Amino acid sequence: MATATAPAPTRRRRSANAARSARKIGLGLLGILGMLATWQLIPTLGIVNPQYLPYATETLANLFGEMRDLEFWRNVGRTLSLWGTGLAIATVAAIVLGTLVGLSRFLRKATHTTVEFLRPIPSVALIPVAILIFGLQPQAGLVIIVYATFWQVFVQVLYGVADIDTVARDTARSYGLSTLSQFRSLIFPTSLPYLMTGL
Repeated sequence: MATATAPAPTRRRRSANAARSARKIGLGLLGILGMLATWQLIPTLGIVNPQYLPYATETLANLFGEMRDLEFWRNVGRTLSLWGTGLAIATVAAIVLGTLVGLSRFLRKATHTTVEFLRPIPSVALIPVAILIFGLQPQAGLVIIVYATFWQVFVQVLYGVADIDTVARDTARSYGLSTLSQFRSLIFPTSLPYLMTGL
């Protein structure tokens, strides 16, 4: 008897979960349609000149037209490649420098003011400087990507390394672990959650 009635609550739960999922998807689609309708109405009603805010239909038509062009996808690939290169450079530099600074109390104190001054500066503030130095070249974008990524990862690695238990560090030294062994067995595992937060 219990075996015969058990599937009913399970089916009800599945139906309720399916209904909730459908409702979330429906509300999301409704929000997108509402945004597109508002976008279309603003230039249509003359609130904003279509020269400055094109119609939604016109913008989407141009987007789909561009997506049929192979050059569009080449440019997307170049952008993603540049982003990946910048992310890799910034991550490696931030891990190395963050570890070195985090392991030294003297370096933490010496660089604290500089770090706190530079890291709040938004990367967009570097756009004019990067253009003046590199022009409209990929290097300008690479500098901005590296700068924007570096501080996020550097600060988190710095905190992670500084958070290592001093007893654990002293124990590793007393056992004669090499610097590489300490990094592999103690420093990296402790700072990994901070690193992932920065990424």
